[in-house]
Amino acid sequence: MIVADTLDAAVAALRGGGVIAYPTEGVWGLGCDPDSDEAVARLLRLKQRDPAKGLILIAASIAQFAPWLEGLPPELHAPLVASWPGPNTWLVPDNGRTHALVRGAHECVALRVSDHPGVIALCQAYGGPIVSTSANKASEPSAMSAAEVREIFGDELDAIVEGELGGLDRPSTIRDLRSGRVLRA
Repeated sequence: MIVADTLDAAVAALRGGGVIAYPTEGVWGLGCDPDSDEAVARLLRLKQRDPAKGLILIAASIAQFAPWLEGLPPELHAPLVASWPGPNTWLVPDNGRTHALVRGAHECVALRVSDHPGVIALCQAYGGPIVSTSANKASEPSAMSAAEVREIFGDELDAIVEGELGGLDRPSTIRDLRSGRVLRA
C-alpha cells in the first residue's frame, strides 16, 4: 500500500485499477475507476458488499457528469444544479453509460458533486468521477479516520489520501430525481 500524500499517487493508483481511501464530507470513502469492472469488483469484495446494492459516483463538478446526464430532460437538471455541490446524492435514470457493477440492480445511477476540497482536487486531478462508498465492511460502522481505514483494510488498499473529513455528522442525503422522494436522510 502507498500512503498517498500527493494527488498524483492517488490518481496513479486509480488509473492503475486500484482502490483508494479518502476523506469525504462526513465519512471516509473508498473509491476506484467507475469504468473498470475489475476495480469495482475488487472494491465490492473488499467491502463484502452485495453487488445488487449499487454504488455512488462522486465528481468535482456537474460538468464531469455530462456523459451520465446526456438525454436527461431539462426540467430534471434544475434540482441537480440547485443542490450541487454539496452532500446531496441523486438517483438519476441511467442512460446506458453506467457499468452494471456500479448501477447494481437499479435502473438509476447515484451521483453526487462534492463540496469537499480534497474530493474536488482528487476528481479534478483524475479528470472525472470516481466511485464513492463508505470505507467499511458491509453492515459495520464507517471509518472516521485514516487510522480506522488502516485498521479495517490493512494493506489491501492501493493508496490512502491523507486529509480531514468535511464536518458532516452523517453520509449524504439520497433522493430519487424523478420523484423527489428521500431514500436516506
